[in-house]
Amino acid sequence: MSTAPTDTAHTFTTSTFTTSTFTTSTFITTEGDTGMRIATTIFLTDETITPVRLARELEARGFAGLFLPEHSHIPVDRTTPAPMGGELPREYGRTLDAFVALAQAAAVTEHLGIGTGITLVAQHDPIDLAKRIATLDHLSGGRFTFGVGHGWNREESADHGVVWHTRRALAEDRIALMRALWAPEPTAYEGAFGSVRASFAHPKPHGGAPRILFGGAAGPKLFAQIAACADGWLPIGGSGLGESIPLLRAAWEQAGRDPGALRIVPASVIPTPGKLAHYAELGIEEVVLQLPTGGEAEVLRTLDEYARYL
Repeated sequence: MSTAPTDTAHTFTTSTFTTSTFTTSTFITTEGDTGMRIATTIFLTDETITPVRLARELEARGFAGLFLPEHSHIPVDRTTPAPMGGELPREYGRTLDAFVALAQAAAVTEHLGIGTGITLVAQHDPIDLAKRIATLDHLSGGRFTFGVGHGWNREESADHGVVWHTRRALAEDRIALMRALWAPEPTAYEGAFGSVRASFAHPKPHGGAPRILFGGAAGPKLFAQIAACADGWLPIGGSGLGESIPLLRAAWEQAGRDPGALRIVPASVIPTPGKLAHYAELGIEEVVLQLPTGGEAEVLRTLDEYARYL
C-alpha cells in the first residue's frame, strides 16, 4: 500500500496572489526596428492550415508565439449580436480546441511561445482547466501564456450554466482556485463559486503559475480585475492605448503591484510600421498580429509579409 506524500496543507485566498514567474526570456526574442517580440493569432479550424504546419513555419521565421481563441459552440438560435457587427464569420463555429492545437504546436517546436487569446474561463471546470494548463506548461518547458476573458455570447455561456451577470466574478474565483492547485504545497481554496480541498495536484506549471493576461475593453472594472488577479492586459485590436494605459497603471499601483511587472500585449493587431512604432513609444514590448483564417498558401504569404516587422 502506497503512502501519500507528507506535504503541508495551506489555505489559499485571493489575497495570496503573487506575480507570475514568467519572464521575457520565455518567448524567443524577435527584434525588428521596434525591438518588440512579435507573436501571432489565428482562428484555426478544420478548414485552415494545421497547428503543426503553422507552428513550424512561425518558428522557422522567428516569430515569438502563437495565441489561439476558443468557442465551444455557437448556438444557431442566437440573439446576441456579433461583436464586430454584421454576420458572425464562419470560423467562430469551427474553432479547434485551443489546448489540443497548442499542444501540437508545442510538440513540434523548441522555442515558440504558446497561449490562449482568449480562454472563456467561466465556461470551464476550474479543476480540469488547472490540470490541462499545468500539463501543457510543464511539457512545453514553461512556454504557455494564459489569456483569459469574459466572452460576448450569452447563449454559449448559458449552455455552460453561466449566469451572465456573474461571469466576471466567476472567472476571478476560478482563477483563484486554479492558483491554489498550482501552488507548490497542497493548498485549499474556498470561494464564492467553488472550492477545492488541499490536494496533491501534479504536474505543476513549469515555473509557477503561468502568466495571466486579461482580454477585454478598457474600463475601471477590467483594470481593477487585472490589478487584483492577473499579470497584465491583452487589449484586442490595440486602439486607444495612449489614453488607457495610464488608467491601468493607476489601478495597478493602487493595488500595490510592482509598476515594472505590468505587461500590456496588444492582440489581433493588423500591423503597420507607424502602429508598431507607436506601441514601442508607449513602452510595449510584445504584440500579437492577426493572421487570416485561411489555407496554407494565404497564411504563409501573410507570414512572409509580417516577417519584415521582425
